Amino acid sequence: MKPIRTAVIINPAKVDDVDGYHKSVIQALAASGHPEPYWLETTPENPGTGQAKQAIGEGVDLVYACGGDGTVRAVAEGLAGTGVPLAVLCAGTGNLLARNLGLTFGLEEAFEIGLAGRDRPIDLGVADGHRFAVMAGLGIDAGMITDTPESAKKRLGWPAYAIGVVRQLRERPMHVTVRVDGGRPIRRRARMVVVGNVGELHAGLCLLPDAVADDGVLDVLILSPTTPADWFRIAVRILRRHRAEDHRIIRLRGEHIEITTDRPYPRECDGEPIGVAASLTVQVEPGALLLRVPADWHTGPDQHASVIGCRGRYSAGR
Repeated sequence: MKPIRTAVIINPAKVDDVDGYHKSVIQALAASGHPEPYWLETTPENPGTGQAKQAIGEGVDLVYACGGDGTVRAVAEGLAGTGVPLAVLCAGTGNLLARNLGLTFGLEEAFEIGLAGRDRPIDLGVADGHRFAVMAGLGIDAGMITDTPESAKKRLGWPAYAIGVVRQLRERPMHVTVRVDGGRPIRRRARMVVVGNVGELHAGLCLLPDAVADDGVLDVLILSPTTPADWFRIAVRILRRHRAEDHRIIRLRGEHIEITTDRPYPRECDGEPIGVAASLTVQVEPGALLLRVPADWHTGPDQHASVIGCRGRYSAGR
């Protein structure tokens, strides 16, 4: 196997022993006959995008992103459109991109996929200039992220987000207008609006069952519960992955989404806050990112929809 020039962009806040992890990475690459990687650590001021551009400037063939969805998002932003593939090393609270694509592997297996896998183009979304690979939105989901202490996430993992949800439920609903691809505006009194490139959250909860990461469109969810019973019905539908719609839950699909609200609300991209505003404009960048996946990726009978969405994942050897 020809030696591959690699870079590892790591969020040191997501790894307990950075020096030990660094040694393990060097050993994993050396065992496969590859040189020591170009090692870059993120900072709060530069969470991965600048490091990705720096790695490209060094002429690397592959970039590993080690961290949560925020780190992966930032690295993907720097790699978009360059033709340099991204491989994911899971180390965060959510790891939602990896979970949706079935790429939650241990260190050795993840490195092997990076070195011997194949490249698959996936879409990215762009929300007011911020690229994302998983979801963007405003309302409860964004407020939840803002209101959940980082210390609780480190201690409890993803269940810590329940703290933020409880706090957000005390806020009054939004008056929101959503327009997809210049079509008829949809007006609702909503709790949240989510635009997703993929659809699954933690514990198998799938907000957007038709979302696929390489179909050239983004999926939209508008949640408009008004009573505790509405929340219960929505929860049942999401758990059962029902596609039925009514005034409580609306799903749309398109390439360009315009969202406006009656007042400023928190907004997020891939679990990272992107400021408070009364609007959010999102569009898709088809095939903008090359993702390194297993060489024996199984597409199944549906060559498209079952590849990398809620409806199907990589399943070789399972």
